[in-house]
Amino acid sequence: MSEQGRSGAAGNGGGAPKKAGRSGTRLTLTRRSSGPATQETSGVGARDLALTMLSDVLDRGRTLDDAVASALASSKGLTLDTRDRGLARLIATTVLRRKSAIEAIFQIFMEKPLPPRLEDARRIMLVAAAQILYLETPAHAAVSIAVAQTRSHHAIQHLSKLVNAVLRRVSLEGRALLPDVGDPITAFPAWLREGLEQTYGTGKARDIAEASLTEAPLDLTIKNAGELAQWADRLGGIVLSTGSVRLASGGRIEDRKGYADGAWWVQDAAAALPARLLGDDLTGQAIVDLCAAPGGKTAQLAARGADVTAVDISGHRLKRVAENLGRLGLTANLVEADAASWQPGRIFDAVLLDAPCSASGTIRRHPDILHLKRDKDVAELVRLQTKLLSHAADLVRPGGTLIYCTCSMLRAEGESRIQGFLDRHPGFARAPISPGETGTSPAWLTPEGALRTLPTDTPDGDPEKRGMDGFYIARLVRRQ
Repeated sequence: MSEQGRSGAAGNGGGAPKKAGRSGTRLTLTRRSSGPATQETSGVGARDLALTMLSDVLDRGRTLDDAVASALASSKGLTLDTRDRGLARLIATTVLRRKSAIEAIFQIFMEKPLPPRLEDARRIMLVAAAQILYLETPAHAAVSIAVAQTRSHHAIQHLSKLVNAVLRRVSLEGRALLPDVGDPITAFPAWLREGLEQTYGTGKARDIAEASLTEAPLDLTIKNAGELAQWADRLGGIVLSTGSVRLASGGRIEDRKGYADGAWWVQDAAAALPARLLGDDLTGQAIVDLCAAPGGKTAQLAARGADVTAVDISGHRLKRVAENLGRLGLTANLVEADAASWQPGRIFDAVLLDAPCSASGTIRRHPDILHLKRDKDVAELVRLQTKLLSHAADLVRPGGTLIYCTCSMLRAEGESRIQGFLDRHPGFARAPISPGETGTSPAWLTPEGALRTLPTDTPDGDPEKRGMDGFYIARLVRRQ
């Protein structure tokens, strides 16, 4: 993994702490024996599990969701109580969001960055600093656990004094430095930062970045639309203008009222919009959901009476769709196939294509995107989106509807895809989305009548203005 320090790798095991920071504070090290650690170690299991999650994402390129699932299912994860399991995920998520700012503070406090062979020590400091700066963990607890973790690793135990010194500086001076190093746009990789600035301007791009680095609320789609207010009241949430119920995040989803009964499922307010654009009553309509997993849109369509065919290339992901539909008491025809070449031998009243994309609009929930996605990935995804759109067009009956959406904030994966598609397919036309349709704000409409939501947007009804995912949604109709 590449280092982001200003100087090259340090020799003889790592960097030394600088004698004074910007505030001029001089740090006096407390000498400790080299024997067993005696400091407070409660919560160390959660921190160790967070380090495992981070290693999976940053070293092995796994998604955060997969890393969390693997860690929680491990022998280490199964020994922890629910609180510590949740804490481990929160720590890992916070580090992925705030890594660039924390590392900038480390650069101020260390004369040289740690070399790659001592990456474990830097990760331990990242975890502790994230707790101190962003999670309001008492500094003495975060520092003592980090020192204990360092001493427990043979290869880095000689760095325990360095870890202690740097983290004590973080606890004393770190928050005061955040305004200088914590510009949220710097957390974004260059390709994404440049794409946002070109599309939305520098100021708006910074606002989008700031919203993307905040914890997302928990949005639910209620199976019976007539019970929105009832479930909002039972769960302590609010009803959004777009038809979702919004709750505060946190806690086990499975423990909330109505989960086991299949009364609702988790789905971001923006992600729920594409299926709603097909209408409230879909009884008797044959609709295909392409690239269907994880199945929220399939469930929406089925709950509204449609005869749904859900297509996904991953059998594993389709199994999860089947499990969710079973819990909800809904049915759909599940097909494991490549949506770009699937040949059902029939056409449909409507096709919904939620195409694979950079997922740049979902960073609030998936901060691993900041570290895993590359510019070349977007180019490959654009080619796939073009191919999927062309094939989806062949599945729509004359007079039928094609919904295209991506959870991306980039024009290349949204507006440009649809304009290119229409240029190549004169048999299709736009079916503009009306202001206020499905509770959407007129401000979210593009000049062409598509929807463009951003993390800075919030549906009416949310007094805390907690945003939503970034989505592009276009509705097209096949000419008769």
